Amino acid sequence: MKKAVQFGAGNIGRGFIGQLFHESGYEVVFVDVVPDVVRLLNEQRCYTIRIASENPEDIPISNVRCVNGRDIEAVSSELATTDIACTAVGVNVLPAIAPALAQGIQKRAESGNSEPLNIIICENMAHADRFLQEKVLELLPEAHQEYLSSNVGFVMSVVARMVPFMTDEQRQEDPLLVIVEAYKRLPVDKTAFIGAVPEIVGVEPCENFQAYVDDKLFTHNCGHAVSAYLGYLRGYEYMYQAMRDDLVRNTTLAALSETGAALIKRYGFDPEKHKAHIDDLIERFGNIALGDQVARVGRDPLRKLSPEDRLIGAAKFTLEQGIFPENVCKGIAAGLLFDPPDDPTAHIVRDLVENRGTEAALAEICGLNGSCPLTQAVLEAFPVVEKEFRSR
Repeated sequence: MKKAVQFGAGNIGRGFIGQLFHESGYEVVFVDVVPDVVRLLNEQRCYTIRIASENPEDIPISNVRCVNGRDIEAVSSELATTDIACTAVGVNVLPAIAPALAQGIQKRAESGNSEPLNIIICENMAHADRFLQEKVLELLPEAHQEYLSSNVGFVMSVVARMVPFMTDEQRQEDPLLVIVEAYKRLPVDKTAFIGAVPEIVGVEPCENFQAYVDDKLFTHNCGHAVSAYLGYLRGYEYMYQAMRDDLVRNTTLAALSETGAALIKRYGFDPEKHKAHIDDLIERFGNIALGDQVARVGRDPLRKLSPEDRLIGAAKFTLEQGIFPENVCKGIAAGLLFDPPDDPTAHIVRDLVENRGTEAALAEICGLNGSCPLTQAVLEAFPVVEKEFRSR
C-alpha cells in the first residue's frame, strides 16, 4: 500500500489532507507532538471528520497511525520509505520539521531510493516552498544536496477548506473529531513536482499557480475579512448572522466584484465562472452548520491589515489593474474598528487609531502614505462605515 507522511495532525492535517490521502488509498502516517493526539491515533488507528451541513455526515478515516515529531529517527525512517509527504504545521513550526526532513532525505539517498519525494506545503506563507527547502539544505550534507535538487519537490498549495473552532462539548464527545465544511479542493503548483504528479482525490495541479494564490488571497481571504469586520460592527457573533444582513452581504459582494474584475483582467479568468466562485464563497461564509465566529475570522487585524495581506494587498492589486476598490476600502476601515477584548492584536490597532489618528495607523500598519489614493479612500470611508454599520 502507498504511504503518505503528514506533518501536523491538527485541523488541516487531520481534517483535510488526511481525508484526501485516505480516499486515495494511502496509509497515512501523521507526525505530531501533542501526546494525546499521538497516543489516540495509534490506539484507534482511525478518527472521524464531520461535514458541517444541514444534514451532518460523519466520515471515518482509517488506516492511520502517528509518530512523535520529537523522535527524529522515527520520523526520518518513515520519510525514507514514503511515497509522498505534506506539511500543515503552521509557519512558525516549519523550521522545527527541517531536521527530520533532512535526515529522511539523507536516508533515501544512502539507501539508493531514486523515487521522487514530493512534499506538499499547506502553510499560510508566501514562498514557504523556498523557505523550507533552504532550511533543509542548511542541514543536509553537501554530498546529498544534488540528490535533493533532483529527487525532492517542494510543492506549494492553496488551502481553502474552512475549519471553525470546536466547542469543549464537541471535543469531549471525541478528542479526535474534526468538524469541517464539505469543500475539499486543493490547488497545487504543478510545475514544482519531481516526476509524475500523483493522483490524489481533491488535488488539482495548476500551471499558472500564482493566479490561484492571488485568487485565494484577494477573493476568499479578502471577502472573509470584509464580512467579518463589517459583521462585527453590526454586533453579530456568528458569520451566518452577518451574511444574512443585507448591508454586510451586499458590501462584501461589491468588494469581491472589485477584486474579481481585477483578477479577471490580470489572469483572464472566465467571468461567469468567477462570479459563480464568489457566489459559492458567500454561501460558504454563511453556512450555519459551521458555527464560525466573527471574532475568529477577523482575528489578528494587525496581520490582516499588513501591507501585502488580504485587504491592503487586495486593494493595491485592484488599483494596479485600473479598478478603484471602494468597497474593499470600507472593509479596511472596518478592520481598523475591530476591537474584541480578547483579540491578540486588536488593542494595538485600536490604540494607534485613537492616540495617533487613522492616517498614522494606515501608514504604520498598512504601509499606506498620505499621497496614496487608498489612504484618502479609507479616511473617507471610516466615518461612513462607523455610522452605517456600528449599530443595528
